[in-house]
Amino acid sequence: MNQYPLWKHLLLIGVLLVGGLYALPNLFGEDPALQISAARRAAVDSALEERVKSRLAAASITVKSTELSSDRLLIRFHDTEGQLKARDEMRGELGSQYVVALNLAAATPGWLVFAGALPMYLGLDLRGGVHFLMEVDMKAAVRQAEDRYVSDLRTLLRGEKVRYRSIARRADAGIQIMFRDAAVRDTANQVIRQNYPELDVRESEEGDPMLRVALSQSAADETRRFALQQNITTLRNRVNELGVAEPVIQQQGEHRIVVQLPGVQDTARAKDILGATATLEFRMMDEKHDVSEALGGRTPVGARLYRDRDGRPLLLRKNVMLTGDYITDAASGIDQQNGSPAVFITLDGKGARIFSDRTKEEVGKRMAVVFIENKSESLLVDGKIVKTKRVIEEVINVAVIRERLGKRFQITGLDGTEEARDLALLLRAGALAAPIEIVEERTVGPSLGKENIEQGFRSVIIGFILVLVFMGVYYRVFGLVANLALAFNLVMIVAVLSMLQATLTLPGIAGIVLTVGMAVDANVLIFERIREELRNGNSPQASIHAGYEKAFSTIADANITTLIAAVVLFGFGTGPIKGFAITLSIGIVTSMFTAIMGTRAVINLIYGGRRTTELAI
Repeated sequence: MNQYPLWKHLLLIGVLLVGGLYALPNLFGEDPALQISAARRAAVDSALEERVKSRLAAASITVKSTELSSDRLLIRFHDTEGQLKARDEMRGELGSQYVVALNLAAATPGWLVFAGALPMYLGLDLRGGVHFLMEVDMKAAVRQAEDRYVSDLRTLLRGEKVRYRSIARRADAGIQIMFRDAAVRDTANQVIRQNYPELDVRESEEGDPMLRVALSQSAADETRRFALQQNITTLRNRVNELGVAEPVIQQQGEHRIVVQLPGVQDTARAKDILGATATLEFRMMDEKHDVSEALGGRTPVGARLYRDRDGRPLLLRKNVMLTGDYITDAASGIDQQNGSPAVFITLDGKGARIFSDRTKEEVGKRMAVVFIENKSESLLVDGKIVKTKRVIEEVINVAVIRERLGKRFQITGLDGTEEARDLALLLRAGALAAPIEIVEERTVGPSLGKENIEQGFRSVIIGFILVLVFMGVYYRVFGLVANLALAFNLVMIVAVLSMLQATLTLPGIAGIVLTVGMAVDANVLIFERIREELRNGNSPQASIHAGYEKAFSTIADANITTLIAAVVLFGFGTGPIKGFAITLSIGIVTSMFTAIMGTRAVINLIYGGRRTTELAI
């Protein structure tokens, strides 16, 4: 009566082995490490590895091991002190050619990695992670808004047939419009006020008749607020593209953003993606003038000197045909004609109309794609970290316009598929409304979360031991079987979290502690039912069978209702609440398996198929 078929025993053994395999990597811990990845066109090779080893050896820093891959060099250390010293040495040695970032590298043996068994992530409150404090350049946000108004005002005045001498934005002086006489200036003043009430227009009598145009205070405040919110949204999109679990992205003050990335493995790429402000500009080549004039210091009027990635000078028109603000989607791929990496770009409706109208007039001429990136670099100067801003402007592609371009087109000329993916990510996630600078970068090491880890681990162990003692004393042999299932249940929870590569936080540990108490509920119901059957005079074998069969519906109802509550918490909660809901949900499912099927298999092995007059329950 109380015997399992062979396939059920094999299923339990298989689940136990798989669970143990995927839970095992969590026992090996992590090594403090330094991750060095290349900036554009820098090489990560054996020569770099030897250079790094020599510098660290000269500084008396002990290295545990080094791992060289195609895109990064990972250096492991025995302790955090050596890791931090090595970071300072490498930043001074490598400069801006490489990105140097702190990391925690899993110490999982190679055979487990080969089997796909990786440790679960720990949240910022346990394992640590990356903490960025970013500052939004609000002055740049206002300047960019004024730059947009320059083009709009020029179009407005031309459309109203108001003649002006010049219109341009001056540094810290807003937009200045020059006229030949005061009457025309007065007309322009009236036209601008009617069409752009958010602008502050003032007349000036300094020399020629002039209008000074600037954003009103309310418009400037709105521009700053929009820039901050847009950057938060963009950063959140970029983090989602990176696949980071449970990130924290929130406003701090009026112009700063906090970004926390718990459990991040590739911190260098996260820093590169989040800290970059990338966009594109499409400009026509200046075919009328010679580039040698600009190289000689005499840049022609209406032109600007650029260089491509090989350093060759190019002369482009000053007027921008289109900017990256109109891009709605970008995807990396391969150009079907020459097999080179490409980014396929889709514009919004307004951008498509602008691009279509302007390229219609330039068919047969050459157009350049300018890649613009704002970066903040930290250099070690005289023992101090000095932050510098750097703007990269380079032509990544020059091509002849063969036909009128519209909503969808592609750009080529990229260094490789990885750069194409990164550029597509930046453009797809959205352009930053204003440049941002990483003013504080902190990798939170395990020492900060050590106390949390110890207290969380202690709470699980204490709860686990108390449950073991109670079940063993009160239910005797059956209680010991339940304890075995409870231990198996904890292994299964850890294994599932590792397989999902989920992030465990303090609330997640709370969910596990709750699961430890709830996991034996099913066994308590079953064992009390067995006792009741024995008191009613049923045989031990019949009592075991009835206990498991009749208690199942009650157990299922109780666990399903709890699971529904956990799903609701996950659906409507954020951050820590989601972490609690995930571990609780996993614990409910695994406890149902171990408390019913697992304990039944062991009880069947002990009592099934044999005559007995009493049960140790």
